[in-house]
Amino acid sequence: MRRIVGIVLAVLLIGGVAVAVVAGRESQDTGTATKTVRGVIGSEKAEFFADPEVVKALAAKGFTVKTETSGSWDMEQLPLTGYDFAFPASKAPADELRRKSKIQGAPLRPFYSPLVVVAHRKAAEILAGNGLATLSGKASGTLHMGPYLDAAKADRTWQQLKGSAGHAELSGTLFISSTDPLASSSGALYLAAASYVADGGKVAADDAAVARTAPLLKKLISVQGAQQTSSDAPFRDFISGVGNPLVLVYESQVASLLLQKQDVGDLVVLYPDTTVSSDHTLVPLTESGRELGELLATDKRLRELSVRHGFRPQGAAAEFTAATAAHTDYLNQKLTGVRQAPVPTSPVLHAMAQRARS
Repeated sequence: MRRIVGIVLAVLLIGGVAVAVVAGRESQDTGTATKTVRGVIGSEKAEFFADPEVVKALAAKGFTVKTETSGSWDMEQLPLTGYDFAFPASKAPADELRRKSKIQGAPLRPFYSPLVVVAHRKAAEILAGNGLATLSGKASGTLHMGPYLDAAKADRTWQQLKGSAGHAELSGTLFISSTDPLASSSGALYLAAASYVADGGKVAADDAAVARTAPLLKKLISVQGAQQTSSDAPFRDFISGVGNPLVLVYESQVASLLLQKQDVGDLVVLYPDTTVSSDHTLVPLTESGRELGELLATDKRLRELSVRHGFRPQGAAAEFTAATAAHTDYLNQKLTGVRQAPVPTSPVLHAMAQRARS
């Protein structure tokens, strides 16, 4: 009898443990992601989607997001089958993706970031001493696009600028490193801003307008030699102390490092007096992709996390201003003195990039 009772108790105990394990799994499942979505994104958003806090916040809303990176314009060449969304860095490649895939419904723009030029301190001081920039603080200032483009037309070198003597790292032709405009959004937007300034404040609208600034834009690109297809690599090279002393990047890349309290060395942020803000535009390819885009735009926690990665949420300037209050030495929070250049239509921007690279 004692043996029988022991067996019965053992069976009950095992059964109880099994029930507890199943119950525990069920309770865990209710709090984890239930829907997996796949997307192709610009490399500048890779760290955002890889952030454990972002993963956790998405999971709490029922999403697991798997991403692959690509240059924004290169996304056009990718097969869209199997993706739930594409997330280039600006509206123009998003428009092309929508046209190619015949997607219905408007794209979503959860956040944006203006283009800026990062410079090492000495390079920024020399630019300021030669009328090409104005320094407004310890680590920020304004790049004067008109004088800079005039210098580019004249093939000016660093050695021709007063104050450059004795700085061997500042030699050769003066230029800003940018990404390949045929592959990357930031490179194409750089041409849009330069064209707008060079053509007297006119947005290029046809072949004649493209032709007027094509020689200058070609010079801006050809002097660089081989170009990267995303802004991530040249920015990392700059931070590590190699590469060109002037690099075009997204403000978000700088703000992200500052908010994460990483060392930025002697970095100075120059806001072009005429620039372009890159509207990071999510193109939904499925209903799940649309749900994700709406979540990124509206969820409070995800907006907070996008700011932590340096992005400016659409329609919520106060969120960015509050988060970056300790970094005004570097960041022009209200974009004071910065004019936004209109961006040409996608076909015109493509033509501009092709002429610049030809």
